Amino acid sequence: MATVELTKDNFEEVVSGNDTVIVDFWAPWCGPCKGFAPVFEKASEAHGDVLFAKVNTDEQQELAAAFNIRSIPTLMLFREKVILFQQAGALPASALEQLLTQAKGLDMAQVHKEIRASAAKDAGPQA
Repeated sequence: MATVELTKDNFEEVVSGNDTVIVDFWAPWCGPCKGFAPVFEKASEAHGDVLFAKVNTDEQQELAAAFNIRSIPTLMLFREKVILFQQAGALPASALEQLLTQAKGLDMAQVHKEIRASAAKDAGPQA
């Protein structure tokens, strides 16, 4: 599957409309980004159940700022609209494969439960 180009206009729709989305924040002048691109593309062909997307940080500065992207490439993995992974730097193919396998294996009902519990704890006692 080809990668999808994300912009501030389609980002929310793409992440909300797909179960698992992995996003590569990159720039055309970035050497490590160029080196990682074939690894990302090859993984996209092997994982038809995951949407692979790219954000050109030069063209989408507002979107990159919204996610506090300070270094590229940065990978971000969403599952059911939850950020499960975010890391600056290119991953070797084996690490990318492991990340995708782990993300697919997560019990998202448990993840959502933990998020709700954490949010309730942060809210403190209600008057």
